[in-house]
Formats: sequence, structure tokens, C-alpha cells
Amino acid sequence: MKTLLLKKNDVGRLIRMTEVIGAVEEAYQAFSSDQVEQPDYIGIHLPSLRGEIDFKLGYYKVAEIISMKAHSGGFTNNPVEHGVPNSMGTILLFDAKSCALICIMDGSLITGLRTGAAGAVSVKALARKNARTIASIGTGNQARMQIRAINEILKIEEIYAWDSTYETSSKYKADIEREFGIPVTVASSKKEAVERADILITTTRGKGSLVEAEWVKPGTHIVAIGTDQRGKQELDPELFRNAKIIVDSLSQCTEKGETWHPLDKNIITKDDIHGEIGEVLLGRKPGRESDAEITIFDSTGMAIQDNTTANKIYQNAIANNVGTFFPFFE
Repeated sequence: MKTLLLKKNDVGRLIRMTEVIGAVEEAYQAFSSDQVEQPDYIGIHLPSLRGEIDFKLGYYKVAEIISMKAHSGGFTNNPVEHGVPNSMGTILLFDAKSCALICIMDGSLITGLRTGAAGAVSVKALARKNARTIASIGTGNQARMQIRAINEILKIEEIYAWDSTYETSSKYKADIEREFGIPVTVASSKKEAVERADILITTTRGKGSLVEAEWVKPGTHIVAIGTDQRGKQELDPELFRNAKIIVDSLSQCTEKGETWHPLDKNIITKDDIHGEIGEVLLGRKPGRESDAEITIFDSTGMAIQDNTTANKIYQNAIANNVGTFFPFFE
């Protein structure tokens, strides 16, 4: 038996966004069907001037695949001081029947792809059918990935973008308009962007409330991406008081996600959380029930998303004879 090595360029040409969206839908449904074993992920914050590294482990019983991902971020000095990217990812796949290592692949693209796909899955399930205008609070790589994924689900007519620096927002505008031909307005304030949104996407590393409840109009669907650890926050907790709250993982979001903040302030209780996105996809819980509802999708990111996406890439690699096999076991 040999192990397959897939580098970043291999991964990039082995999967399309539509396949990632399908893999993430499968992941959410599997998670809400007790087909997944997924321990709490581990995050390590490293000393000052460095960033953090997270470890996510998951077992998908149907596919008999175990995945383990290490993903780092925030190492801004890496390119100059160490000659490596400021964010890196590595995924290991194991055959659960033998626990043999079957694949080592670059995971830096997968995290971005499956997180973007998560937003698209939530839009498909929860946004108004006539939603056409997006507000993007944060204009980094993940903000772009959200547009790439959502663009596969619906026709985006315009985007309002805000970031802490005008230069960053302007670069986002140029990139999105060139790639998709979607007009982008660089908003003069967060409030201006949010008030125009049918779909609001937050992708910052926020440390406090960026979006005030009073700015959000009825019928808005919110894709909350940035808060995946204690200490991060993007939304005014008051937003949750009268919204339909859908999470990727009830256990993760109530402990580490955006949903933790309104729980901590006693604005909501756990009983006020509508359910997991997998339950909506399976038809066990209703999705949007009126055009006036405000829906919030709290996405903390799960190992099973990495698992199903990486396994799809692995299967595509085998089918197309891509990558390098090497003898890992004697």
C-alpha cells in the first residue's frame, strides 16, 4: 500500500466549487444524522507577533474515512522571516478500516473552499428567493470565497463592501468586478453596507460588535463566518433576540461561536436556537418561513467539512491519476 501526496497545485485543479458545495451539504447532513465522530477542535495561540494553529479531527462512518487537519493563520512575518506563507494547512486522510494513512494533501485551499461553500449552503437553505444584494463586512480572501460560492447558488446583482482600510476594500472591488462582473460599491460606513443587504456576510477577525442590530433590515440572511473562538465577535448580540438562529454545530457555536455572546448576556437561551443547518437540509427543521424573518447562520467550521471535501479531492485524484504515490509503510 502506498500513500498519495497532493500539493497545492494538485488540489486546486482537482475540485470545482459546485463539488465543494455538495461535499459540505453532505457533511452537514451526516453530522446531524449521527454519522460523524468529531472531538472538540484544539486551538493553540502562540506568543506575541505570531498567530494561532487549529487542529480538527473527524471520522465519517459511511465513507470510513478519518481526517486530521492542521491550519495556521496570522503569521504576518512568515514570508519575510521564514519564506513560507502566513497561513498554511495540511490534511491527513486515513482509511478507517485499517487506520492506514492514505493521503497527505495541502489543506490551505480546502479551508477557504469549504468555508465559502458553507455560506452558499446556508444561502440556498435560508435566504429569501429574491435576495440579490450582498453586503460584505470584511474584504479579505474568505470574503472573496463567499462570493465565488454564493455566485453558484444565485444571481448576485450588487455588492456593498466595507473594510477597516479603504485600500483593502478598493482592491476587493477591483478583484470582484474583474472576476465576476458584479458591481461593487465601497461603502463609506458599515451601517451603509448593512442597510442595503439582502445577504450580509461577515468575515473579519473581529474583537467586538461590528454590526448593530438596528442596521439590519427584515428579511436579511446573515452569514457569520469570523467568530470561531472565544474572544472573537462580529455581531451585536441583540440581533439574536428576534432572529431565527441556525448553527453548524450546536456544541461548538454555543461555546466558541457568535451565538455564545447572546447566550452569555442572557439575551437568548439554548432553547431559542432553531437548530443545526444539517437538520434544515434533512427536512427535520423548517428553513426560512417568511420573507420578513432575519436568519443568522453561525458557522464555526467543522472537521467533517474538511473530511468530505478532502475525500472528494482524493477520489478525483485517483480517478485522474494526479499526485505522487510514495511508500510510507515498510
